[in-house]
Amino acid sequence: MEKFKQILPGFISCLLIAVVAQFVGEFIPQLGSAFIAIILGIVLGNTLLDHPRLGVGVKFSESKLLEISIALTGVTLNLQDVMSIGWQGILFIMIQMTLTILFVYQLGKMLQFDKSFSLLMCAGNAVCGSSAIGTVAPIIEANEKDKGISITTVNLTGTVLMMVLPILTSWFYHHQTLATGAMIGGTLQSIGQVVAAGKLVNDDVTQMATIFKILRVVFLVAVAFAFSRMNLAEGQSLFEKNKQQKSMTKQAGVPWFIIVFFICSIFVTFIVLPTVIPHTAKAVSNQLEVIALAGIGMRVKFSDLIKEGPKSMLYGLLTGTGQVFLAVILIRLLLL
Repeated sequence: MEKFKQILPGFISCLLIAVVAQFVGEFIPQLGSAFIAIILGIVLGNTLLDHPRLGVGVKFSESKLLEISIALTGVTLNLQDVMSIGWQGILFIMIQMTLTILFVYQLGKMLQFDKSFSLLMCAGNAVCGSSAIGTVAPIIEANEKDKGISITTVNLTGTVLMMVLPILTSWFYHHQTLATGAMIGGTLQSIGQVVAAGKLVNDDVTQMATIFKILRVVFLVAVAFAFSRMNLAEGQSLFEKNKQQKSMTKQAGVPWFIIVFFICSIFVTFIVLPTVIPHTAKAVSNQLEVIALAGIGMRVKFSDLIKEGPKSMLYGLLTGTGQVFLAVILIRLLLL
């Protein structure tokens, strides 16, 4: 009950923003309720609704509701839909993630950041934002300061790209579904940002981008294992190293909503459900998405941008630019 009381104020704030966004979206369909929810969230989250009491509920709305939304999406997609990205799409994600990690790590060394902070930036940008940072931080024994600054920098980078990528993809690919989905799902830092950017284009791109992003999240286990090898103490015996690797990698399990997504996709591939079930799942998923997008907007704080200073922001800016540049090349080579 105490936890519920903490969540309620922030959740209600996000819910009200979502309701207003959908109402306004009916009159301005060119903008759409998703974009309006994000903008209202950013504006109100930095003015009238900038209150610590709302933090728990806003975070719940941004993360948990979005996770449920993604899990429900599995009911509307069978395995054929999920695998529509093809082997080229899987290869694109693998190369994009690998090159992002190498690029971000070298960039961190050039900017004279320490190894721990650079690895956190690698994980956050290559995989899934603050969730990946939270998973990798104990594995590489990162301190709380590096963890906090990297989460802020990655989230701000993703927020900027979230607004910019729908514009860039309209120029580059005229919003062609596969290429646009690959760019958004293959570069943006968090799942929420992927959904938000996709919604600024159309539902087909949102679905495709989410599939690309889910594949990146699945690879979190491999990234955690690689990082654990980089951080093992040289003085350990082979037995101790293997034991530590198993323990560290176990911490980086695939998130529950990704597992549920795939279970649902497998189920609907072989079992024909009454149309009311996928339609209801999609409707609920869409409603939860708009509430979550309001939460994403509210968690973007202008004060964070000022606080972290120019060097961290430069790191984020160069990282985001490099990710987009790599994705453009790989999409041209593999998907177009």
